[in-house]
Amino acid sequence: MLGEPRVVRRDDQPYVAIKAFVTMETLGTVLPPLHPELRAWLGTRDLAPAGAPFFKYNVIDMARELEVEVGFPVAHRVAGDERVLAGVLAEGEYATLLHTGHPDGLLDATTDLLEWADRQGLKWDVGTTPRGDHWGSRLEIYVTDGPDMDKWETQLAFRLAG
Repeated sequence: MLGEPRVVRRDDQPYVAIKAFVTMETLGTVLPPLHPELRAWLGTRDLAPAGAPFFKYNVIDMARELEVEVGFPVAHRVAGDERVLAGVLAEGEYATLLHTGHPDGLLDATTDLLEWADRQGLKWDVGTTPRGDHWGSRLEIYVTDGPDMDKWETQLAFRLAG
C-alpha cells in the first residue's frame, strides 16, 4: 500500500552512519549486521537515536555498485571515528512517499515516486558522475519494522534541487 506522494520541508538533521558498498543483490544483507553495530556504538557514548533508522543512498549505479549509509538521526552533532561517520542531512524540500508493506515493494514505490515527481516537473538533488548517480540525499526511513514484514512502514524522502 502506498501513501500519496507529497513535498515536505525538512530541517537539518545530524546523523551517524556506517558506509557500505553493495550491489542490488547484496543490499538487503547490509542492514541486519550494521544496524545493531551502530546502536552499540551509540550506546557506548550514551547517545540514543533521535528517530527511525535509514538507508541513505549516496551513489547509485544499478548495474554495478551502490554507495549507501546505514544510519540513525541523532539529537545534536557528534564526532565520528574510523568506522562511524557523522554528518548532517541537508535541510530543504523533499519528495516523500510512505510505503506500507514488505521492503521488496520499495523498488515499485521508488518508481512511483520518481514518476510522480517527473509529472510535477520536480528536479532532484542529483548529479551524474563516472561512478553513477550521486544523490544529495535519498533516504529510505524505516518508520516501523517488526516480525511481520508485510506491515513495515518505510518513508521514501528524496531531496529536491534547491
